[in-house]
Amino acid sequence: MEPTALRADIPALERTTYMNTGASGPSPTRVVEANESCLERHEYETPADEGMYPFTFDVLDRTRKTVADHLGATPEEIALTQSTTDGINRIAAALDWEHGDRVVRTDLEHSSGILPWKRLERQGVETDVVPSEDGQLNLDAVKDAVADAKLVCFSALTWTHGTMLPVRELTNIARDAGALVLVDAVQCPGQMAVDVTEWDADFVAGAGHKWLLGPFGAGFVSVRSGAERHLHPAHIGYRSVEDPNAEAYAYEPGAHRLEVGTVSPAPYAGLGEAIDVIEEVGYDTIENRIRELTDRLKEGLVASDDARLLSPREYESGLVTFGVDDPDAFVERLAGEGIRIRSLPYPNNSVRASVHVFNTADDIDALLEHV
Repeated sequence: MEPTALRADIPALERTTYMNTGASGPSPTRVVEANESCLERHEYETPADEGMYPFTFDVLDRTRKTVADHLGATPEEIALTQSTTDGINRIAAALDWEHGDRVVRTDLEHSSGILPWKRLERQGVETDVVPSEDGQLNLDAVKDAVADAKLVCFSALTWTHGTMLPVRELTNIARDAGALVLVDAVQCPGQMAVDVTEWDADFVAGAGHKWLLGPFGAGFVSVRSGAERHLHPAHIGYRSVEDPNAEAYAYEPGAHRLEVGTVSPAPYAGLGEAIDVIEEVGYDTIENRIRELTDRLKEGLVASDDARLLSPREYESGLVTFGVDDPDAFVERLAGEGIRIRSLPYPNNSVRASVHVFNTADDIDALLEHV
């Protein structure tokens, strides 16, 4: 699929110059139709056909396989969740914590990678924060911080600067220290190929509503084979266990133990379709186009006296952060012109544009006119 065909299939782009995919992506009609048709079939037809539960389980199984294939995992290593935040919380609640256990995170994390550890403070769990500089980490500082840690949590792609962190190196450092590794990967799938086996992290959380252009309410967690032995979920239901009617329960052997009970199949049908769309466009096309457009944006920002580029000058991702005097007013003024970006809580006085494959050079130039 050509980027122009994808753009033509996203109705929201008829009314706006959209560069906020790092927050949420507008869905193509194919994705919405998959969601809607799944819901209609589930509610109107399956009660008289195969049944509502068998139909739901079939959708979940197909989506789980689609997600697994897209991430280089196996279906047994994938748990379907509602969001990245949901996935991180399921991991946090499933680990056995003791007073004095330590979590290490970076200062680049989204609230979903911060709040679960704050909550664990009431159990005596401590959190150490590794500082960064311009969206990058000092690996020696990481090595010092992770000694005796139980879990290390970090983002593969930082939402603040659009910088790629060295996931495999960080995973190796954590594992050498005896720590488990949880990666927030939500900014990656949909704009760059991800192979979780190359990362080798214990847990990888993500969702479909950003760069994958899927619907809200469909996320996933990849659990490395063998890492599930560390997980004793806080919630349990018929989807968590091998036999829900057995007198003594036994968790599902893989990531499925993180799933609990009844959910609507519709968002997961949408997620599966969204992944199909992204794969039809292809990551070579996606990455090359994002690189080309972000280079154009960064050149314009560097040339402007009114903006301060905070993301790396060289290409790392479609997230481009730059400084302005009054971020909220700047974002509001752009919205009035039909251009959607967002302000950030940090770095101070900053805004972020998200450049995806459906964007055009005209979109970039429209933003630069207001800088």
